[in-house]
Amino acid sequence: MNRTPTREQTGTAGDTAGDTTGDKSPEGSPTSEERLRRWRLVLGGANGSDGTGCSLEGSDSAMDRTLQALYGTPAGRGRGRGERSGGLGGSAPQVARWLGDIRTYFPSSVVQVMQRDAIDRLGLSAMLLESEMLEAVEADVHLVGTLLSLNRAMPETSKETARAVVRKVVAELEKKLAARTRSTLTGALDRSAKVTRPRHRDIDWDRTVRANLKNYLPEYRTVVPERLIGFGRASQSVKKDVILCIDQSGSMAASVVYASVFGAVLASMRSLRTRLVVFDTNVVDLTDDLDDPVDVLFGTQLGGGTDINRALAYCQTQISRPAETIVVLISDLYEGGIRDEMLKRVAQMKGAGVQFVSLLALSDEGAPAYDRGHATALAELGAPAFACTPDHFPEVMAAAIEKRPLPVPPAT
Repeated sequence: MNRTPTREQTGTAGDTAGDTTGDKSPEGSPTSEERLRRWRLVLGGANGSDGTGCSLEGSDSAMDRTLQALYGTPAGRGRGRGERSGGLGGSAPQVARWLGDIRTYFPSSVVQVMQRDAIDRLGLSAMLLESEMLEAVEADVHLVGTLLSLNRAMPETSKETARAVVRKVVAELEKKLAARTRSTLTGALDRSAKVTRPRHRDIDWDRTVRANLKNYLPEYRTVVPERLIGFGRASQSVKKDVILCIDQSGSMAASVVYASVFGAVLASMRSLRTRLVVFDTNVVDLTDDLDDPVDVLFGTQLGGGTDINRALAYCQTQISRPAETIVVLISDLYEGGIRDEMLKRVAQMKGAGVQFVSLLALSDEGAPAYDRGHATALAELGAPAFACTPDHFPEVMAAAIEKRPLPVPPAT
């Protein structure tokens, strides 16, 4: 079977296996034999249909078998759909061996793509419930989303292993995201508290210059700063209230993972009071679990319908300081509740002074699917809805804290 679509995602097998000096011409380009080898691995060579006439030996042959096990069967013909899979067999240990093989021959980024393909093409969701496979899997955000969606069906013998997998991913995300988030938001919180008689080192020169432009002296080409504006000194008091309102429908799995990690990071900052609310057609407040994002994640229940209006109604009841509150709605906006009421609540919150942020996704998955009508309606209320990557999220929150226009990325 032609494997070209997958190679477009992961790079050719020859690239991942590594090149030797003998595989390239003096100018550095692959030789004709190496090109044939790569095409043979890309096309699969079933019954000689690839047309390369190239045979594989040693590690190339083993690599080809791992690819054949996954891509030698048409998509959708796995165990989860009642038919036998191509070559992974029917037991968790055999799948675990296959997972070990792909890590032997491919880099981590390619392994993660192949794992997702295996789940989709071969119906391996049921296999994720078996602890042997979980111990062998290359953990990433997408796998965590799959585990969370299977949480209610997972046997007790696998739950501890699943939690260990989730905890590993969460720890890596926290390590990557926490320091920058705290640094960015601490600066924003300090800047948001203005003083009019600052010490020299606390002067906000950009704002001071803008505030004194009327005092510009052309002959000296300078501005006379009659009024100084400075940053407030940091304090331990709560300066802002943040409410993360997260859609836990199945399509939002990666966003739920990232939002839970960010929720834990924000909750660790003394100058923020953070609340985390997840919803489908019901609303669950997971604020008490924010000290451990793994507990937050296992408190979610991915899938089901969506009632944004009900979730926002609950969030409204939690707002005591509107002018110092930021509500972050993370949803694809496919509303199953009362649309007009949802928009009315957003308008009410903004009218009261709440900073309202609407994120269509919080992930690295690219452009999300979303309800464009609802996104347009929110934009008309002054609450533009846009997708946000985890790296960009601290900047969005900093702008909300300082009540600046949100840094909306350009439309793609």
